[in-house]
Amino acid sequence: MNRTTHKIYITVMVAIIIIVTIYCIYTGYSYYGTPLEERFYHPNHTWFKPSGPYGHGLGIIGTLMILFGVAIYIARKRYNFLAKQIRLKYLLEFHIFLCTLGPILVLFHTAFKFGGIVSVAFWSMVAVVLSGVIGRFIYNQIPRTIEGRELTLNEVKGMKVELVDALKEHANVDEETRYMILGLAKSETVSSKNTRSLKKLLVSKNFTKEDRNYILKLVKDDILLSKKIARLQQMQKLFKYWHVAHLPFALIMLVIVIIHVAITLAFGYKWIF
Repeated sequence: MNRTTHKIYITVMVAIIIIVTIYCIYTGYSYYGTPLEERFYHPNHTWFKPSGPYGHGLGIIGTLMILFGVAIYIARKRYNFLAKQIRLKYLLEFHIFLCTLGPILVLFHTAFKFGGIVSVAFWSMVAVVLSGVIGRFIYNQIPRTIEGRELTLNEVKGMKVELVDALKEHANVDEETRYMILGLAKSETVSSKNTRSLKKLLVSKNFTKEDRNYILKLVKDDILLSKKIARLQQMQKLFKYWHVAHLPFALIMLVIVIIHVAITLAFGYKWIF
């Protein structure tokens, strides 16, 4: 999947979420806006109520979306299911799509009426979605291979060349120039001012244009890799803490959903079948 196709892929999923949400709001606006104690008298109460054909259907579809999104992502991540067919990053985005749209449908299934054990499941679901958004941000900060596999700290460090050795191999860099280059490499960013200073120094030392471009690229790559190493160490720690929040809420939600479905079936609510 190239960059253009990937953008279309993301755009389509976001568009589906927005369109479905708008449709649900538009379709049931008059019912959802009616006070709870008056909904029984609404002409479409039997259709939109949680146990009605529409409301019940949204709950079933939303729940299946969440379960499928979780199951297929875990299968891919832990057991390499469809590893050759789809990259992990694309499947993660599909997981996020299903686990965003699914809760929205479940929200409309409840008809915005929360109480008892259902409220615990709902707020657990909200916590899962919010922590998932945070987890996605953390995931994006971790350096990865083109296939989406997380790079280890040793792999990232292995990409970092010894700047002094590289300078010696390519060009005869004197001590003054080497000192400035190493000082620039230790900074957090390559500012235009520092770049101009280094260029002037390289010109004054009669370095060719090719050598100047090579040295500047070498310094920028070195700084970029230093940032990746620092970011990887920080994000790996954050990811551990993130799991502490995301997984328990997901398990709570799953257990309560199972209990909710069991109780629903016990009372004979079998949707349209």
